[in-house]
Amino acid sequence: MITEAVPLIPRAVLFGNPAYMAPGISPDGTRLRFLAPDEGVMNVWVGPVDAPQEAKVVTHDRGRGIRAFGFCHDDRTLYHLRDEDGDESWRLYLVDLDTGRERCVTPFDGVQARVLAHNRWHPDTMLIGLNKDRRELHDVYRLDLPTGELTKVATNPGYMTWEIDTDLRIRGGTAMRPDGSCAVHLAGLGADEAAPWLDVPREDAMGTHIAGFSRDGATFYLLSSIGANATRLFAVDASTGRRTLLAEDPVYDVKRVEMDPGTRVPQAVVLGKDRDERVFLDDGYAAQVARIQGELARLGVDGEISIDRSERADRRWTITVVAADRPVGFYLYDRAGGGLHFLFDHQPELARHRLAGMEPFVFTARDGVEVHGYVTWPPGAGRRGLPAVVNVHGGPWARDSWGFDEEAQWLANRGYACVQVNFRGSVGYGKDFQNLGAKQWGRAMHTDLLDAVGHLVSGGAVDASRVAIMGCSYGGYAALAGAAFTPKVFACAVDLCGPSNLLTLLEGGPAYLRPLMAFMHANVGDPRTEREMLWERSPLSRVDDIVIPVLVAQGANDVRVTRKEAEQIVAALEAKGLPYEYLLFEDEGHGLARPENRESYYAAVERFLSRHLG
Repeated sequence: MITEAVPLIPRAVLFGNPAYMAPGISPDGTRLRFLAPDEGVMNVWVGPVDAPQEAKVVTHDRGRGIRAFGFCHDDRTLYHLRDEDGDESWRLYLVDLDTGRERCVTPFDGVQARVLAHNRWHPDTMLIGLNKDRRELHDVYRLDLPTGELTKVATNPGYMTWEIDTDLRIRGGTAMRPDGSCAVHLAGLGADEAAPWLDVPREDAMGTHIAGFSRDGATFYLLSSIGANATRLFAVDASTGRRTLLAEDPVYDVKRVEMDPGTRVPQAVVLGKDRDERVFLDDGYAAQVARIQGELARLGVDGEISIDRSERADRRWTITVVAADRPVGFYLYDRAGGGLHFLFDHQPELARHRLAGMEPFVFTARDGVEVHGYVTWPPGAGRRGLPAVVNVHGGPWARDSWGFDEEAQWLANRGYACVQVNFRGSVGYGKDFQNLGAKQWGRAMHTDLLDAVGHLVSGGAVDASRVAIMGCSYGGYAALAGAAFTPKVFACAVDLCGPSNLLTLLEGGPAYLRPLMAFMHANVGDPRTEREMLWERSPLSRVDDIVIPVLVAQGANDVRVTRKEAEQIVAALEAKGLPYEYLLFEDEGHGLARPENRESYYAAVERFLSRHLG
């Protein structure tokens, strides 16, 4: 029951371009860069660090907007990546900040560029990965920033990822085996040149990888769940392989390592609990973070903080503060004076509106497994008999976390309880929980969503007859699965870029994801031996059981979940005379980046939910 009127937040404020994003200080400490709109497209702006208002736009993208970018360590160059309408054929561009000249240094059709390594100790050099010779593997190239010259320095023997130290020496890489396990190869640490240093079992593949090398190269840092439930942090002697445990938690994985930018020695780890929790390894760093948190508390701000320390002198840090019920805030922190200087919010217009809080909740699934999630409740509403939307995260090897979520705010503002569930298979809760999701698409991963609904309905907060399911990528699959497998639970479903047929999903995809196919077979299913199971878990196989309205949206250039996934379910719905809506975005890939497309999509979804949930 609504107890007070709450003004609507315009969709353009939530889903249009943010006013500011991703600020950072240049390595020499003189410039500040950030993303902001230019002619309606997100571009990079650069200005004096002490006068951000004087910033000028330095890139001129007129497509989907820039998202991957950064300062180079030569103190005059900015790099950024762009693709063509979401097709993931990333090209690397360099901008001379003194002259404004922009050049593409990887002008190769159908080739994907990846930035592998670039640092303060080699300011004119960047190592990049290019799948120019073989589309399924990225070889390593040295890029000379002043000239733009590319030199191939390593041919990929089958690695998914490369291991590179701070002197830009290639130390090895990680390869996936056919059974979904991994082999980590490191120079000087295998029994022989061909033998791996570390064999990673399939159940530990997601929770084990090298987090980086110390500056002196004598130590590297390993995140690993081998021999434990949750991912732990180890320091490893690079000459002997001897390990020293630095940080662990029995339940929660180490999700991030925070390192000293000069020594590359870990100073803290972050555990992704219901709220982030830091475990400090350095007292001086702990004191600085405590000062930041104290300053924020004095300002009345309670949020998760992330810290960017890109300035070589390490005098000023860029702080990002993410809270559930306020815009994302950006600050500069002066280490010497301890002062926190506000830069800007990501969307200042949101400060004029009442935002909703996000509350963690936990329930026991039908097989006794503990499952965590979050509910964002409509502000001004009583928690009784509410309509709800189960908003399923993608991946599925990802998770929802506490903080500002534009979809959660939109749904709550429109009067729906937004339910986000970290179903089994989600990361962060240890490998036992994560591996419970192996080959459980449409089964236990789905029943966790049903049990979350049951938990909220049993308490009276949610009206069982007015529950929708929506999501993107895996979340889109979950929405289709809800419509096909459990149509009595949901009143309607919204699928964005979700697979409808697991067999065609596993047969498709870009060549550069083929090294990951063994992981997909181990965790989703193997079409060579499990075709029947994969077809049964495909919503397309049960299209005759769909009786609720479905909205399907798709990017035409999506290379991960291709257009075929949307169009085969739409064709089946059409043939059966079942209710559906279909939105195809010709200039998008996996997800929606252009603000005009996002606003069109959410306007359609809002009408759809209003029609079918009330």
